[in-house]
Amino acid sequence: MTVIVRAFRAPGDAEAVARVRHAALPFLPVTPEALVFEGEHAHPNSRYRPLVAEEDGELIGTAQVGLAHDSPEPGVGYANVYVHPGRRGRGAGSAVVRAAEEYLAGAGATEVYTWVLDEPGHRAFAERHGYRAGRTAHFLRLDLAGGTLPPLRTPPDGVRIVPASDFAGDPRPLFELDAAASADEPGDVPTELTDYGHWLDETWGHPMLSRHLTSVAVADGRPVAFSAARTDGATRYWTAMTGTLREYRGRGLAKLVKNDSLHRARDAGCSEAFTGNDAGNAPMLAVNEWFGYEICATEVRHVRTLG
Repeated sequence: MTVIVRAFRAPGDAEAVARVRHAALPFLPVTPEALVFEGEHAHPNSRYRPLVAEEDGELIGTAQVGLAHDSPEPGVGYANVYVHPGRRGRGAGSAVVRAAEEYLAGAGATEVYTWVLDEPGHRAFAERHGYRAGRTAHFLRLDLAGGTLPPLRTPPDGVRIVPASDFAGDPRPLFELDAAASADEPGDVPTELTDYGHWLDETWGHPMLSRHLTSVAVADGRPVAFSAARTDGATRYWTAMTGTLREYRGRGLAKLVKNDSLHRARDAGCSEAFTGNDAGNAPMLAVNEWFGYEICATEVRHVRTLG
């Protein structure tokens, strides 16, 4: 049996890639439409190139590969690899890693990072390929259908909670809020959101983003906190980001917007809610624990220097 690695072909590969990713990482909702969209709308500077691994015509592995173009640090690449659990041990993972590293080196990357599940087999695989373990992050799950959400609370004086769809005519204030909140996110690679046009295209226009389920706190005439929601169009909901402007923190606004979004999601028929947290982000972990989220898996960021 021979494993072949090649570039992702849209839209033909999308259904199979979505199945592989769901089997390998069921805590991170993805749809075929989103896979096609992300390939078509990736920033040119990201050099984004998803890969697939085939064994005798069956697609059994895939990888997201590109450069961290929104980081002020040059030369940072990423390669997140997924292999179907029932097809591991056949060399697909190693073949994809080699192809990804070769591509990234040619694109100017000097180091590559990847996220690996915190399980012995996954960590050993990364170490065998020369990757060093770093920080950890958690996936969390909330049972929306069978659980109990905290009751909705009245916002403090001067604060309104509205859906992101209220900004459809002019989403720039949401971009500015997202940029400010993203700059404060814990991480090894700093992020700078400066390209409003690309944000409109890639983030605001993403097919999994629900503007109706994304909740925004407005105070002093501008958005100051938000909880961005993505869905698979059926029953699975993912909090893509929850953030508050620094000068408005400590007022419980993150809880307010996230609770509002979760209530909207449950009312819309979502039965499972997922989110991710850096293991060192104690404030957001506490917020999610308050909602009833439970850790369902942990990932470890690994890095390898090329050359």
